[in-house]
Amino acid sequence: MAANRGTRRRLSTTERREQLLSVGARLFSESPYDDVLIERVAEIAGVSRGLLYHYFPAKRDFFAAVVARESERMLRMTEAVPGVPVREQLTAALDTYLEYVETHAHGFRAFHRADAAGDQDVRRVYRRALAAQESQILAALAADPEFGPAFAERPGLRLAVRGWLAFTTAVCLEWLRGSELSRAEVRDLCARALLGVIA
Repeated sequence: MAANRGTRRRLSTTERREQLLSVGARLFSESPYDDVLIERVAEIAGVSRGLLYHYFPAKRDFFAAVVARESERMLRMTEAVPGVPVREQLTAALDTYLEYVETHAHGFRAFHRADAAGDQDVRRVYRRALAAQESQILAALAADPEFGPAFAERPGLRLAVRGWLAFTTAVCLEWLRGSELSRAEVRDLCARALLGVIA
């Protein structure tokens, strides 16, 4: 036992923060915001409550950090490739996104629980993240010669893209619950929906 304690590595500040966010993502994905106790997060992570509050001053700061982390992940994984037409990169982008959804299911669920949280600061973080996703898609359309800046500024297109994001979220959450559809079938369903929106 003593040997095991002696070889146990102390986590760096970055590693500890990531560990706490991973635990938070799991708990927030399984329970409503109000039901997640900071004490439980600290217990699972094997740290004191005081240490957790050292990283995150309040529960809402902690949840907001979980939401922001998942948002950044999604934006990085679905970033448009400059110079490649939207239609060509859509399948690959959705494949990458669905791989993220499967691999980080807890974080994905936690992210989309944020809008139901009672805390307005947390909801603002979530809504900013959705706006960033919308802007990313609209920027890709504006840069594509098939569509162009004028198309991306058409009245109602931002709302349509927002609706597509809500549709894709609902499909993915249902898929995680155990849908019979394969990843390829979910990908094709979402791709057809986006192409329908921008047609």
